[in-house]
Amino acid sequence: MQDIFDHVVLCNKCNSKTRKNYAVKDGFELRILECPKCAEVIYHPGDLKEYEDFKRLKARNFNVKLRMVGNSFCVSIPKEFIDFHREFEREFNDLVRMSLDGPGKISMFFVERKVYKKP
Repeated sequence: MQDIFDHVVLCNKCNSKTRKNYAVKDGFELRILECPKCAEVIYHPGDLKEYEDFKRLKARNFNVKLRMVGNSFCVSIPKEFIDFHREFEREFNDLVRMSLDGPGKISMFFVERKVYKKP
């Protein structure tokens, strides 16, 4: 299926050709079209939906179980996190990066952070 952002889009206010660009909100990259004349911004609807889903998940607190397995501890990860990133499903056997950020705070990284460059 073709994406509307792959085509030329005209601004509905001033009828100028829009430029492709990126906006970053909460570390989340959103594709946008911006008008060079009137500064109108159009967000990609798919990216906006994914960002809204991310905000909903981020606002929730999850109680998870910590279990002892052999000489290690295991933490259950809520299904909602896995559903949010479908690529996790095929990476179950891959390693996850984990670091101690401070007293009482552990961070887990499932995928490498992408460095985005403006087109």
